[in-house]
Amino acid sequence: MTTSRMPRIVGTAWGLLILNTLGSAGAKTIVPLPRSLIQMVTMGALVAAFTLALAVNPRLRIRPSAFVFLLTLLLVVSVISSASLESGFGALFRCARLGLFVTTLWLLSRWWDGGLTFVRHHIRMYFAVLGSVAAGLAVSPGAAMPELYGGRLVGALWPLTPPQIGQYAAVIIGLTLLLVLGRRTDRGSAALVVVPSLLLLALTHTRTATLGLLAGLVLAIGSLVLTSAAARRFFAWAVGCAAVAAVGFNAALQAWFLRGQSQENFTSLTGRAKVWNALLAAPRTTSEQWFGAGLGDKSFGGLPIDNSWLAVYHEQGLAGVALVAAVFTVLGGVALLRPPSLQRACAIFLISYCAIASYTEAGLGDASPYLLHLAVAASLLAAPAGATPRSTSEAPSEAPSEAPATPEAPARRIPRWAQRSEVS
Repeated sequence: MTTSRMPRIVGTAWGLLILNTLGSAGAKTIVPLPRSLIQMVTMGALVAAFTLALAVNPRLRIRPSAFVFLLTLLLVVSVISSASLESGFGALFRCARLGLFVTTLWLLSRWWDGGLTFVRHHIRMYFAVLGSVAAGLAVSPGAAMPELYGGRLVGALWPLTPPQIGQYAAVIIGLTLLLVLGRRTDRGSAALVVVPSLLLLALTHTRTATLGLLAGLVLAIGSLVLTSAAARRFFAWAVGCAAVAAVGFNAALQAWFLRGQSQENFTSLTGRAKVWNALLAAPRTTSEQWFGAGLGDKSFGGLPIDNSWLAVYHEQGLAGVALVAAVFTVLGGVALLRPPSLQRACAIFLISYCAIASYTEAGLGDASPYLLHLAVAASLLAAPAGATPRSTSEAPSEAPSEAPATPEAPARRIPRWAQRSEVS
């Protein structure tokens, strides 16, 4: 199957998917926004994304994708677990949302050809989201860094939490730096993205995003070290800067990392461990153990779970956990088998970032930014569509020949007077 040139409407649909996954819960905004209005906007964005994807792909041409196929199986498990209505009718609504989300990915998979187009769409849209965060900080610093969140940066125009902002900043920083190493963008344009994003990441004090960014870049750049001189120079420069920062700014880095927390609170991962232990200790039926309690708000006992694996176990059971593990196994295995390239490095960065963030953030079992990050990785690892093969009649003969055949000389035209003389 050949891949046609990507229409601009595909990028618009991708941006609407990102808007849908921004969520409706977060800090208080400068202008109070009713949650019902935010949910209407986000769900409307998903419906619009599906409509645009269907309009641009009316013949339903899709590319085979193990990633989206596994998400489809996860949707089936979600429907099975939610059918009992143990989590209420909201579980069926979330299943419908996940179904529309996965269907849109299937429609857009037609343009997954191993190129960097979706990476650029990803960076542009999340940079626009960070632009709204920066605008809120400029308009009302008090609302953007409230005491309720310990002075950490939140979304003052659209309700975004510090972990969300940190995640978006870390992802576009990593992808932009990799594009610079691959010489797919100039340093000036990259600086316009990386510098403000780094500042916003620092203001969120998000440890998970920072560790995911650093570890993801190490693995991604490490995959390019043997084939790229620019990657080797950048790696050596980054190691030197990290060593200097660790020695000269140790106290400041430690204070930023601890965020003023006690040692006990830090070791319990800001109270997350208590929720995790309670979730694992809760009694479950055989059905709940294998298929979960149905899609919910990723909480247990009124407290956020903040762990993708435990959230999937709680809502989709062991079957869901196995499917999410299969997603990482398939994407990671394909990435390791691909030859070194910029696309492979970007995919490794996204996969490793999502794997690290899954320990303290939920979202791998439902429509979320993490599934979009992994979808971009899947698009990068997709094999480029080859040219249409020639028909069998046009195929060259398999019989060996000792010398290449030479074209026969065209027959010489004999004049009529010469033909008459030969007859006579």
